[in-house]
Amino acid sequence: MATSTKSKGKSAKKSTKGSKTEFSKETYLQWYESILLMRRFEEKAGQLYGQQKIRGFCHLYIGQEACAAGAFTALEKGDKWITAYRDHAHPLVLGSDPNAIMAELYGKETGISKGKGGSMHIFDKEHNFFGGHGIVGGQIPLGAGIAFAEKYKGTKNLCICYMGDGAVRQGAFHEALNLAMVWKLPVIFVIENNGYAMGTSVKRTSNVTELYKLACSYDMPSEPVDGMSVEAVHESVARAAERARKGEGSTLLEFRTYRYKGHSMSDPAKYRSKEEVQEYKDQDPLEVVRKTILDGKMATQKEIDAIDKKVDAQVEESVKFSEESNYPDPSEAMHDVYAQTDYPYITD
Repeated sequence: MATSTKSKGKSAKKSTKGSKTEFSKETYLQWYESILLMRRFEEKAGQLYGQQKIRGFCHLYIGQEACAAGAFTALEKGDKWITAYRDHAHPLVLGSDPNAIMAELYGKETGISKGKGGSMHIFDKEHNFFGGHGIVGGQIPLGAGIAFAEKYKGTKNLCICYMGDGAVRQGAFHEALNLAMVWKLPVIFVIENNGYAMGTSVKRTSNVTELYKLACSYDMPSEPVDGMSVEAVHESVARAAERARKGEGSTLLEFRTYRYKGHSMSDPAKYRSKEEVQEYKDQDPLEVVRKTILDGKMATQKEIDAIDKKVDAQVEESVKFSEESNYPDPSEAMHDVYAQTDYPYITD
């Protein structure tokens, strides 16, 4: 059942439980490097969009990085990931090549989706990343389906399925949660609640504003999580993963997080006050992890600087690679669309 944690005021959006786990130096350094890579990659993507090097829709993950970094360290290599259209960061955490992701944003043939998907349709089978979906809520039943496949095959793998707070108003959300509990599917549903569905606040569109409680209708375990805390994210995902691997079924986690930029590159975000934004910048997961490392003497400033330099070089290399890559040949528009020539199943 959903936890009975009560929220009060703005601090409630931050949430819930302090970290009870002692994490290693290696884990903190991994978190720092992965969060930094997501941050610098997205900052560069924003710059390139302004230069019209990247076109179409583009949704940045800046501020929400703990939601991906903490989950990664709590899960296992065979687990599957799926998300919505704010999807550049998750594959970076999973180990996808930054060059291929940046080239996809450019629409180049060397992109991770051959330059055909763009920002909203990143996909990487090798690293178990199933997208990148542009239809609001469209990935939720797919996440349940991926989990069904893992259960059917008898693996101990699970699927973690991310969505935004706006997606919970879609019927597919409720259908997927119901079926996941009926069949006890190994899926972790994650609401990345950054407070706004595009520019509309949760309280204006949902009678239930503590979104984790939506799971109560299906007797699904759920909890609110401080999505600005990489430690809290790790712990909540680890608990949900343990239940899934035991055959106890699904969990709904509400990551209470915040995006520092607008919904997309075309959004000036004038619906938020400067004070609200600053409140969450004071909780910046990148700065919090950096401070934890330095205060705990897990690394020296020189070692931190070396990580910064490494990540900056990776991002710059991804831009160079993308600039030097070619656009797809027009004939490619007819490939990978309707038919798979080596389709292995019965077709008559």
